Amino acid sequence: MKKILIRYPFSCALAVLIWVVCLIPIPEVPMYDVRFIDKWTHFVMYGVLTITIWMEYRRQHKDNMQWSRVLVFGVLCPIIMGCCIEFAQAYLTTCRSGDVFDALCNSLGVLLGSGISWAGIILKHSS
Repeated sequence: MKKILIRYPFSCALAVLIWVVCLIPIPEVPMYDVRFIDKWTHFVMYGVLTITIWMEYRRQHKDNMQWSRVLVFGVLCPIIMGCCIEFAQAYLTTCRSGDVFDALCNSLGVLLGSGISWAGIILKHSS
C-alpha cells in the first residue's frame, strides 16, 4: 500500500477527495441553478481522476506500459469506485442519495478521460 501511495500520490489524493466530497452534506450553492450541474460535476471529477491515474502510471512505466494493468486500474477501478460511492450514498448516509445516473456520468467521465489519455500517449509516441 505504501508503494502505491508513493508512486501514485495525486491519484490516491483525488480518489480520497472524491470519496469525502461524495459522502458529506453539500450546502446549496448558486451553481445549483445550472441544469444538470450534479451530473457535470460527476463527469468532470471522474474524467480528471482517470487522466491523473493514466499520467502517473505513464510516468512510472515509461518503457514497459502493461495495457492490461492500465485497463484494470485506469478504467475498471474508477468505474467500480463510482458505483461503490453511489451505493454508499444510498445506504450509508442520510444526507445523500445514490443515483444510477450519477454512476453513469462517473463511468462516462472515466471513458472520456481514458480516451484523452490514450490519445495523448499515442500522439506522444508518434512524434
